[in-house]
Amino acid sequence: MMRSCRALLVSAPASGSGKTTATAALARYFRNRGQRVRVFKTGPDFIDPMILERASGAPVYQLDLWMTGAAECERLLYEAAGEADLILVEGVMGLFDGEPSSADLAQHFNLPVMTVMQCGAMAQTFGALALGLARYRPELNFHGVLANGVASANHDKMLRESMPGGIAYLGGLPKDPAIALPERHLGLFLASEVADIEARLERAASALEGLALDALPVVDFVEPATSRPPRALEGRAIAVARDAAFAFLYPANLDLLQALGAELRFFSPLHDAEIPEADALYLPGGYPELHLRTLQDNRAMLDALRAFHTGGKPIHAECGGMMVLFESITDKQGERGAMAGLLPGHVTMQPRLAGLGLQAVTLPEGELRGHTFHYSRTETALPPIAHGVPRRHGSQGEAVYRRGRLTASYLHLYFPSNPLAAAALFKP
Repeated sequence: MMRSCRALLVSAPASGSGKTTATAALARYFRNRGQRVRVFKTGPDFIDPMILERASGAPVYQLDLWMTGAAECERLLYEAAGEADLILVEGVMGLFDGEPSSADLAQHFNLPVMTVMQCGAMAQTFGALALGLARYRPELNFHGVLANGVASANHDKMLRESMPGGIAYLGGLPKDPAIALPERHLGLFLASEVADIEARLERAASALEGLALDALPVVDFVEPATSRPPRALEGRAIAVARDAAFAFLYPANLDLLQALGAELRFFSPLHDAEIPEADALYLPGGYPELHLRTLQDNRAMLDALRAFHTGGKPIHAECGGMMVLFESITDKQGERGAMAGLLPGHVTMQPRLAGLGLQAVTLPEGELRGHTFHYSRTETALPPIAHGVPRRHGSQGEAVYRRGRLTASYLHLYFPSNPLAAAALFKP
C-alpha cells in the first residue's frame, strides 16, 4: 500500500542560514490556510523541534538514517502521509554535511529539496552557489532556492536574475529582526522562553505571501513492515523530569516507553518538592546551568533524588540530567551550585564546545545509539563502565557511569534504536 503527500526537505549550505526560521514560516503559512502540516527534524536535535511544534501545532520527530534507522524513518513518514496535507523536513547543518547527511535522507525517500541561502552579503554570486548545490549530486530532487535576509526589492531582483536556467528561485524572507529567532550556546532559545514567539511566527509566515510555494511536489511513501515491541515495562511507572531545566526529550523515546507498557509521570525538579511515586526515574538533558540557584535551593528535591537512589530504583540520566547528580555545577560566570552528589565529582561549563556528534554505546543491556552535544566537562574519579563509539571514529566517545541502579552519561540515547535495551535500563 502507498500513501501520497506533498513534501519538502528544507536544507541550506551551512548551519546558521535560517533553516529553522524558514521551516517554521512554511509550517505556520500552510497551517494558517487550514492545512494539516507535519514537520520532522533531520538528525539529533531538541531545540529546533520545539519551535517547529509551535509553528505546526503537531509534535516533531527525528529522521536520521543511522540513529533513527531507515525502517523507522519510513514508518514515521508513512504515518504522517496518512494524516497530513504537507510534510516538511528540516535538514541539519549543510545539505551534504554529515554521515548520513540531509542529502542522503532526501535521496533515500525522494524528498524534493529546497535550499535556504543567507543572502545578506551577496548579490549575483547567489546564483553560482545555487548552481553548485543543485548540481553537486545530480540524482537529488532539487526543487529550488529560498533567499534569507533580502534587504530590498532591488536586492531581490538581483538575486532572481542571478539564477541559472532550470533552478527555481522561490523568493525570499526579508532581513527583519522581528522574524529572527534568538540564540545561545546550544542553539536557539527554547520556544517557551521566547515571549513573542507567536508574533515572530506569524510575521515570518506573512513574509511568504506571494511567493511560489503552493505548487509543492507530491511524494509517494511506501507502507513499511511494522512490529510492536513487547510489553517489557507493563505495570511500571516511570517518573520523567520535564521543565525549563530538563526539556530535551525525544517524543519517540516517550512513545516507546509507553508502548513498552510504562506509565509516565512528569514532574519538575525546579519547582516540585518530591518525585512522583514511581518504579524508575528518567532525568533528560536540558539547561541546569541556567538554573543553579533554583536547583540548589530546592533541597527537598535534592533529598528526594538521593532517597530514590538509596531505595535501589533505576535512574537513567542524560547530559543535563547527569550534571545535576554530581556534587556541583559551575557556570560560565564562575557561580557554583551544590547538586545531589550521587556521583562523585564536579561539572564546569566551558567557553568552547566539549562534545558533539552521533555515537553508539554498548551497555550490559545492549547497544544503543544517540548523540552528544555539550559545553561542560566533568571531573570524577568514578571509572566508566563503557564509552560511546563516535559515528566518525578517531576520538574516544562519551563515558557512561554506573553506580548501583543509576546509569549516567552525556549521551542522549534514542530508545527506539534498541527497545529491549532501553526497557532494561528502567527495570529493577
